[in-house]
Parts: sequence; C-alpha cells; structure tokens
Amino acid sequence: MLETSARLLRLLALLQAHRDWSGAELAGRLEVSPRTVRRDVDKLRLLGYPINATGGVGGGYQLAAGASLPPLLLDDEEAVAVAVGLRTAAGGAVTGIAETSVRALAKLDQVLPSRLRHQVSTLSSAMVTMPMPGPTVDPSTLTAIASAVRDHRRLRFGYVSHDGSESVRDVEPYRLVTGGRRWYLFAWDTERSDWRRFRVDRLSPRVPTGPRFVPRPLPSDDLAGYFALGMTTDRHRYRAVLTMHGSARAVADEVPPTLGVVEPVDDDTCVLRIGSDSLDHLAVWVAAFGFEFEVHEPPELVEHLRTLTARLHRAAWRDSPGAAPSETSQDGPGLP
Repeated sequence: MLETSARLLRLLALLQAHRDWSGAELAGRLEVSPRTVRRDVDKLRLLGYPINATGGVGGGYQLAAGASLPPLLLDDEEAVAVAVGLRTAAGGAVTGIAETSVRALAKLDQVLPSRLRHQVSTLSSAMVTMPMPGPTVDPSTLTAIASAVRDHRRLRFGYVSHDGSESVRDVEPYRLVTGGRRWYLFAWDTERSDWRRFRVDRLSPRVPTGPRFVPRPLPSDDLAGYFALGMTTDRHRYRAVLTMHGSARAVADEVPPTLGVVEPVDDDTCVLRIGSDSLDHLAVWVAAFGFEFEVHEPPELVEHLRTLTARLHRAAWRDSPGAAPSETSQDGPGLP
C-alpha cells in the first residue's frame, strides 16, 4: 500500500489522466477502501484542487476547473513535449508569447529530472527557429473568439480587409484555423449568407457577444482540406487541376500547403489543385516543381504553356552561334 503522500500524488495523476472515476475504481487502483479515497479527495481539495463528487449510482469524482491553477503532474513524455513546445514558441504568431514561454520554461526547468533536462537540451540545441516577421495576434482576441465558438454565440467585430477598407461583421463563429504565422476565423457570415474566412490579426471583437445560435453543418468533414483549397485555389481567377507524375508525398514536399492542395491517386500519381490570378505564375510554378504533368484545366493554361515554352526556347537560342533560323524566329519552334 502506498504511503499517504505518495498515494495523494497517485490519486491526483489518475484524476488528471481521466475525466470521470467512480469511487470503486479509484479504490481498486490505489488498493485502499472507498472511505480512504474520500479522505484523500478532501485533502486534495484543501491543497486547492477542485474535485467534484456525485453520489448514487453512476456517481464518482471529477477534477474540475478552479479559480487558480494548482500544480500539475506530467509524465516524462508530456514534460518533454511541453518543454520543447515552450522553447519553440518564440517564433509564434501570438503577441507576448515569447516572454511568457520563457517564464513558464524557467519554472519547468527547475523541476525536470536531469535525464529529461538532457533530452530537452539535446533537442533544443539541434533546433533553429527561423524568425518570421509579420503581424501578431493578441491572446485576448483568440480567447474571445474561442469562447464564442465553444458557446455557439454570434460574434460582432470590426474588420480591415486587405485593401484597407473597414467594415463591421456579424458572424456565427465555428473554428479557429492556424497556418504558418496566420490565424483565421472560419465563420458563417450572417449578412452574406455564406461561409467566410477572416484574418484574426485584422479583426477587433466587439462586446458583448451576440445571441446563441444553432450550429449548422460544416461545408466539409475535412475542414482543413476545405480551408486549404479555398485559400490556395478557389479565391483566384485561374484554378488549375493537374495530374502530377509523382507520389502525393513527393509532390507535397515541393508544393507548400499555402500554394496548392495535393490529392493522392495511386503510388505514382496525384492530383494538384493550384490557383493564381496570373497565368505566368501558374505556368512557372508547375514547370518548376520537377515532375511530369498533364493539365486538365483551365484550357488557358495549356495555351500559355505553349507561349512560355516558345519564349524560353528563343531566349536559350538567341545568342547561340549557328542557330537555325526556325529556332530563332519570332514565332518560336514548332509545337504540337
């Protein structure tokens, strides 16, 4: 049987690892009587841990949220994950996150066992975080949006669009989406009756929040893929669909997720969906990825590739001695 202090720590670890426990389950895990479990729960409450208890059939114990943060128990893997996450947070897109992370990491380092501190130091010494300049998001803004998402409450906010125009928006908020250094709100715009994406660093929530709403079905079960497609393809004038002769993994290594969406077909081919307002950009991108490909749409891209091929051919042969007239003609080489 565990000594009282060790048993309290074991009880706390159990309550943190699982949301609901019956008294009998805890007594069995700790090898004590249900009465001892009740006494130990009372001791944890005196230490500041808010533990709810319900009696009767189906009752039990639950660790609840309290007014202040009591000490947490982390296993080895959790402690390493938190420490590494704190060390890499300096490059985050949340205002003040670097300073806050350093303070939290200093507290964690004090109590890490030497073997875990060595693991964290080894990982940290091998990592380099590249600074990414750009606007950051205030933590209070993220919290306000997340609360509205959780409580299904309409959200009103001032918004500055990419062209600098200002407006007041009224939305049903559904998800916070993060990609790179950007945070986005995915919401149903009540005035436009459509799904919209909003840059969080460009919005200013207004209080109080609006009334509760009944959540509507999301436009896709794969919201990350839906969001990525909208960011990389749907909003552009030209939307290209190509078959790439390479595995989805190999193509995805060359195509940033902010540029295109890769869908596997089989082990050797995949579909790439990519958009741009410029045919020149599309043509250069797909040619530079390093894979054989076929263009399915748009038809303008096929014609533009022919034009670009001719232009590149003329540039390559213009100053070459002995170049054939057909190779240096204004119309470029013959193309199928």
